[in-house]
Amino acid sequence: MADKVILYTAPNCGTSDAARAGLTEMGVDFEERNVMDKQEYFDECLKYSIVVPVVVWGDRVEVGWKGRHG
Repeated sequence: MADKVILYTAPNCGTSDAARAGLTEMGVDFEERNVMDKQEYFDECLKYSIVVPVVVWGDRVEVGWKGRHG
């Protein structure tokens, strides 16, 4: 995969925890962006969804976590 995966998360979110663990287990190189840490991350995430997690796989977006690539 050429593009880095971006994972938008929130604290105390079990689905965000599952997505983080799943991506790590899959060996995916990803950048985690906690939407509560920076307004910029919050605003970016809102372009895709009002809920987390959101996984941006290059040009594809996955809202939620299904446990597999996009």
